[in-house]
Amino acid sequence: MNISERYQTALLVLLISFTALFSMEQRADLPERYKQWLDKEAVYIITSVEREVFLKLQNDRERDLFVEAFWKQRDPTKGTPENEFKAEHYRRIAHADRYFGRDTFLPGWRTDRGRIYILLGEPKDIQKFDGKSQIYPAEVWFYQGLTDLGLPSGFNIVFYRRSGTGGYELYSPLNDGPMALLAGYSGDPMDFQAAYRMLLEAAPALAQVSLSLIPGEGGGLGGRPSMSSDLLIQRVEAAPRRQVENRYARKFLEYKDIVEVEYSTNYINSGAVVKMTRHPSGYCFVHYAVEPERLSVNQHQDKYYTTLRLNGTLTAEDGSLIYQFERDVNLELDAGQTQMISSRPVSIRDVFPVIPGRFHLSILMKNEISKEFTSVEEDLYIPGEDDGVFMTSPIVGYRINERRGEDRRVRPFQMGPYQVHVHSNRIFVGDDTLVLAFQLHGLTEDIRQKGKIRYRFLREDKEFLVFSKNLSGYSSPGEIVERIALEDFSPAHYFLEVALMLDESEVVQAREEFDLTFAEELARPWVYNKLLPDPGSPVYLQILGSQYASQGSLAKARSMLEEAYRKMPQSLEVSLPLAEVFMKSGEYASVEALLKPFVDREENPHFEAHSLLGEAYRKMGWWEKAAGVLELGLKRFGVSTLWLNALGDCYMNMEEFQKARDAWRRSLELDSGQPDIKKVLDRIKEKS
Repeated sequence: MNISERYQTALLVLLISFTALFSMEQRADLPERYKQWLDKEAVYIITSVEREVFLKLQNDRERDLFVEAFWKQRDPTKGTPENEFKAEHYRRIAHADRYFGRDTFLPGWRTDRGRIYILLGEPKDIQKFDGKSQIYPAEVWFYQGLTDLGLPSGFNIVFYRRSGTGGYELYSPLNDGPMALLAGYSGDPMDFQAAYRMLLEAAPALAQVSLSLIPGEGGGLGGRPSMSSDLLIQRVEAAPRRQVENRYARKFLEYKDIVEVEYSTNYINSGAVVKMTRHPSGYCFVHYAVEPERLSVNQHQDKYYTTLRLNGTLTAEDGSLIYQFERDVNLELDAGQTQMISSRPVSIRDVFPVIPGRFHLSILMKNEISKEFTSVEEDLYIPGEDDGVFMTSPIVGYRINERRGEDRRVRPFQMGPYQVHVHSNRIFVGDDTLVLAFQLHGLTEDIRQKGKIRYRFLREDKEFLVFSKNLSGYSSPGEIVERIALEDFSPAHYFLEVALMLDESEVVQAREEFDLTFAEELARPWVYNKLLPDPGSPVYLQILGSQYASQGSLAKARSMLEEAYRKMPQSLEVSLPLAEVFMKSGEYASVEALLKPFVDREENPHFEAHSLLGEAYRKMGWWEKAAGVLELGLKRFGVSTLWLNALGDCYMNMEEFQKARDAWRRSLELDSGQPDIKKVLDRIKEKS
């Protein structure tokens, strides 16, 4: 080993030591009941990710909610009062403690027999070998029917008392061998056959499992211990952990401070598709589909209903919020539709406009009936007009609809006149036609005339099919739709590379993947589409202008929002972001013209309108007007330290010192940890 390798090895050991120490420190801070849960009740079935998340939780409330979520993930009959898995698990622990700790100082759940019993439950049969002078006490447990855990249809687990004393230990054909089962064996420790023959004479049934735990695998005379038996033992130990999808634990940690308590333990997995396109209007759109693994509904008479609430956030690379939206999907189904969605995936699809840039999209979807939630996260790159040649990520679908006529509304996964039907699993059958849709932006005339699109399919990392088409052969070189029959494809996992080529050189490339299954047909999703208005609607100017304002691009924001305001002068959704642009530009009088009508009205007052107008008045030194707006806001919306402190400042500048003191004292009653306010109060204590 060279110096560099020794250094890297030492660094790795040091890192592992620090990690283990940090984990021990986290565990040391746990209250005793959570140590009991982690080290006994869940120790054999908790995954490393679940354990890591649990140790990161900060308080007992979070830990209690996580434990509840932990058991819910393992509940075989979600939605029923009883969790059969949990009840059976605790029954097994109690059984292990009662029966398997009698011949050792360990509690039953910590013995080898206790551990296997907790993992696998009651064996189909137990053979006991005891009272024979030639062999040590042993037990053979036979299991059957656990293929759902990824185990053989039938197998044995062997325990024995090493050297005839102490508790029963788990037997390994490879590491122990038949000689470990024989009392007083003095032969060659590597002569498995000699030991097997001796064991065969003393206990034939025990000899049959001494070389292999899997019936019919071989062994016996001429055979050697089976390595697959040790692999079986490893699979038994890991079986309960393999059945759990760790995503829920990560989502619990990520969303525990965001979602309400009643949702936090009910994370469900989902599939998702997220793509972007540019509309002929010049607007860019993000399309997304969320496909929860189940959809729970309530019944009222002959109708079935639920409400799905989608909360989306778009953040810049520095973490600043660019856009936030909320959508309610109110589903009302009849009996036939409800029956349909019970056997098919459900796909909730939506689309929204977005400005150029690099962003992180996060979508939280909550089912208000079942109190379940799921989420989607995706990093996005939205190209600008001057970003050069760009290819959008291909939309891969199983069907396509062509829409003609007067309806110009924007639909999810629509490109030009075509709407592609997607499925998040990207699985196809042999009779399907794969639909591929993507866009090319920034094309030069040379590329339009000479460029080619190369389609390259790879199966198991080997090239399966390659073909090219001239870009000029497509009716719209900027919007490519290709249909590919899959009848000559064999079932497998495929990668698809789409490249724009010029003079045999690759200009841009995108990559997707899909699977072809042996099945003859697939249950395609039941689809709910949210539609957006015609791109001529001022709604797009409002949304994109607000995003530019959040990004800090005030000139672009102002241009769009002023145009939207001319078309929708009574809209608070337009007036608020435009007022924020004016505030950032120092045009405070313009803020008054925009927001005063919304503050003056009695019905549906708006918190942010009061806040912005009050701040604009303060910036202009119009203290009396500012105080009036703030007092009205406090009356309408309740107390706020921010507003009380601003109100105190107004009265101070009006030399109404008693009113200033009253406002700041009310603020300190709400939050005593404001040293600056205390200092101000001390300075004006003598004034009247």
